[in-house]
Amino acid sequence: MGRPMSTGTRNQTYREVDVPGGLHVGIWEPDDEPAGTIVAIHGVTSSHKAFPAVARALPEFRIVAPDLRGRGRSNALGGPYGMARHADDVAHALAHLGITRALPVGHSMGAFVAVVLAHRHPSLMDRLVLVDGGMPLELPEGAAPDEAIAAILGPAAQRLSKTFASVEEYRDLWRAHPAFADFTQDVVDYVDYDLDGEAPQLRPATRYEALEQDTIDLGRDDGALMDAIDALAVPAKFLQAERGMLDQPTGLFSDGYLARWVARVPLLEAEKVMGINHYTIVFDAAGVDAIVRAVRED
Repeated sequence: MGRPMSTGTRNQTYREVDVPGGLHVGIWEPDDEPAGTIVAIHGVTSSHKAFPAVARALPEFRIVAPDLRGRGRSNALGGPYGMARHADDVAHALAHLGITRALPVGHSMGAFVAVVLAHRHPSLMDRLVLVDGGMPLELPEGAAPDEAIAAILGPAAQRLSKTFASVEEYRDLWRAHPAFADFTQDVVDYVDYDLDGEAPQLRPATRYEALEQDTIDLGRDDGALMDAIDALAVPAKFLQAERGMLDQPTGLFSDGYLARWVARVPLLEAEKVMGINHYTIVFDAAGVDAIVRAVRED
């Protein structure tokens, strides 16, 4: 059953559905005819619960946000994983819902999925919004790609191996995370949704093998991602978070590195979003406002 939410002058309904094949999907939609559909694609150990703030800020749109294969309430789905598989899963979910056109808004790994979606299912969209992801990650020179990316994702990977006696214990882990100085209700809901199982053996929902396979796929220079980047045929707006995954001053993508990709990819445009980090770009006002502007651009 849908849950009504008041958003400004509009009412918005939130519901969760399962599509054939096992993908679980969160949907926010206005009570009247939507202005369009956004498919919101989350990060590597995340879920559709990353997007409530974005949904509230775009009440005129239908927001379709799947839990990707191996994550959230789609964590019963096994591999193979990888950007191409996720892109096909997203396209399948949209088709099941009768949606033939959508604007992909991908955050972190979800941005990489969005780029591959544009390549494999071009009829779905005419542009992309990439939120601190979508171009190859900036890796130390000489480092093996899979090892370097694993190091970047280290804190996320570490929590997947742990069990938690209670929801509150898991919240405490996230409260101590340097990226989340503001522990808002949206963050609480995001954290709580991420737990699977029963106390005192609660575990993060993301399957480790999904993280592992997707990490390897992101590090390849001969796979679906690079093919999609080289063939990018729609405009893509890249929103670059000022700060990194641990709220460090240097973001996941440095200015100079991202500028080189903008020069290489003709349809790529970048905007730096100040005052937020890789996580809070989808939770805090400065990040959400930037996403809203990018969505509403014509």
